[in-house]
Amino acid sequence: MADAFRLELVSPERLLLSEDVTAVIVPGSEGYMTVMAHHQPLIATMKPGLVVGTLASGGEKRFYVRGGFADVTLESCTLLAEQAVPMEEFSEADIEQQIRDTEEDVADAATDEARMKAQLQLAELRNVRDVLGM
Repeated sequence: MADAFRLELVSPERLLLSEDVTAVIVPGSEGYMTVMAHHQPLIATMKPGLVVGTLASGGEKRFYVRGGFADVTLESCTLLAEQAVPMEEFSEADIEQQIRDTEEDVADAATDEARMKAQLQLAELRNVRDVLGM
C-alpha cells in the first residue's frame, strides 16, 4: 500500500478538504501532475481543472478548481485555489456561466495582454468542460 500524506484544499471561502491521501492529481499550469508521499518539494501554479484526491481510507474526492497555487512538501500538499467546488456541488450551468463571463472578458479587454490572458483562460475553461464531459 502506498504511503499516505496530508492534502489540504483551501479556497478563499473555506477549507474544503484536510485528509490523508495516497495520491492527488493536480491541474498544474504545465499540465496535470500526480503528487504522492515523499514528492520532491515544489510550488506550482494551477490552471482551471479537476483535482482528484485518492483517500487513504478508500475512495476519492473530486473538486473543480479555477486556478491557484500548489505547495508540495515531503509530507503534505496544500492547494490554495482561487475558487474550488466539490464535484457533487458543481453543475454544467456553473462552467457555462464561467465560459460566458470569460468570453465577455475577451470582448472587453482593453489591452492585447489582457485579451490574450482572457483567451487563454477561455481555452482552459472549454478544455475543462470537455474533460468533464459537459
